[in-house]
Amino acid sequence: MKQYLNFIHGEFVATAKTFENRAPVDNRVLGLVHEAGQAEVNAAVAGARAALKGDWGRLSVVKRVDMLYAVADEINRRFDDFLQAEIADTGKPLSLASHIDIPRGAANFKVFADIIKNVPTESFQMTTPDGGTAVSYAVRSPLGVVAVVCPWNLPLLLMTWKVGPALACGNTVIVKPSEETPATATLLGEVMNAVGVPPGVYNVLHGFGPGSAGEFLTRHPGVSGITFTGETRTGEAIMAAAAKGVRPVSFELGGKNAGIVFADCDFDKAVAGITRSAFENCGQVCLGTERVYVQRPIFDQFVAALKEKAEALKVGPSEQPGVGLGPLISAEHKQKVLGYYAKAVAEGATVVTGGGVPDMPGALAEGHWVQPTIWTGLPESASVVREEVFGPCCHIAPFDTEEEAIALANATDYGLATTVWTQNLGTAHRMAAAVEVGLCWINSWFLRDLRTAFGGAKASGIGREGGVHSLEFYTELRNVMVKL
Repeated sequence: MKQYLNFIHGEFVATAKTFENRAPVDNRVLGLVHEAGQAEVNAAVAGARAALKGDWGRLSVVKRVDMLYAVADEINRRFDDFLQAEIADTGKPLSLASHIDIPRGAANFKVFADIIKNVPTESFQMTTPDGGTAVSYAVRSPLGVVAVVCPWNLPLLLMTWKVGPALACGNTVIVKPSEETPATATLLGEVMNAVGVPPGVYNVLHGFGPGSAGEFLTRHPGVSGITFTGETRTGEAIMAAAAKGVRPVSFELGGKNAGIVFADCDFDKAVAGITRSAFENCGQVCLGTERVYVQRPIFDQFVAALKEKAEALKVGPSEQPGVGLGPLISAEHKQKVLGYYAKAVAEGATVVTGGGVPDMPGALAEGHWVQPTIWTGLPESASVVREEVFGPCCHIAPFDTEEEAIALANATDYGLATTVWTQNLGTAHRMAAAVEVGLCWINSWFLRDLRTAFGGAKASGIGREGGVHSLEFYTELRNVMVKL
């Protein structure tokens, strides 16, 4: 049986305590994951701190950049290994993982290597009170040991989105992947050794949150900062842990994102865009659309068109051609999503399509499948309109005016993303300025330039990452003043 070991100071480490890693498609056991305890956390932190003062800390920026390029190249050389590991853990369609997860996971190392190589710092010359001259300039130094706590929906991509800039800036990292998706973080340890990344620079600790590796890591005083992607509730717990020692945090948290479709939109493109944003990765995307607001003149037409698209999605395992919808990540998450499906009906929803579990043949019947689901007719106070479901579903409601659309979109505690569909340039820019989110897409969704700021507003996060914005978290900016 496959063993998923911890990776500490360049070595794979087994522990006495293990738990099962199961495949979402059929619930079969993929292997045993070795759970890290306090001793393993202590060892990882000690190794990471030693690496800061060792060979890694002495590397020039140019040599560090070359090493990160080598990491990306080695991921791409082992593309199929990473692809199969990611698919086995998540069950997502092959087309999605092969075009987004693995290529973007590798690219994150090169993108941030280029940024750290080219980004300038400030300098000033001033006249001193005694009539002399002084020159001041800025120096970026690494934050230190960075704890990277990762989600299960895009395991490699979202992990390297943080590990890439952290290492580019000269930090060392300790990754705590989700207990649901241990494979690619572990496999990356092999890549680090293969290209000669010094021991202690990249570490992986497996386990859970409270009373396990997650809590031990985020509470450890030797950790300099914590970056996390996941649920807002978990972010609140991590933030409380980080308060001890006044350690910085960077969070991308939950969302209840709105899609806003105006009557003057390119109708076919809007339907295709909302289909992606509501159902891609089985709705397990923090940037996904669970609230859709459609201007009244095209409301009925849009509901009918989205229904047709949802029902055309092929549900099945990743290796089957044409699959557009895989399973949910776990049995526990399936029960959560089905609970919301039932609650929507109880609160008076009209089920346009879906609302249950598809019939799956043979062993697939043991997998974590749900139907893509669309509702109408609910008030804004309904549970599935207010709370993040994180499944392949959306509620569609009509609106009449631009002002009403803005009020509906902003009537939430979250503020991660929105997607707006209109061919009116003025409407597009007004909506972008008015909707309270970190990311606003106009006539698109999940279109990213990695140089731009990424993060959420309100309860959807703290801080920004991407491009030079990542440097604000992963480095300390030191001012040096020289009196001439």
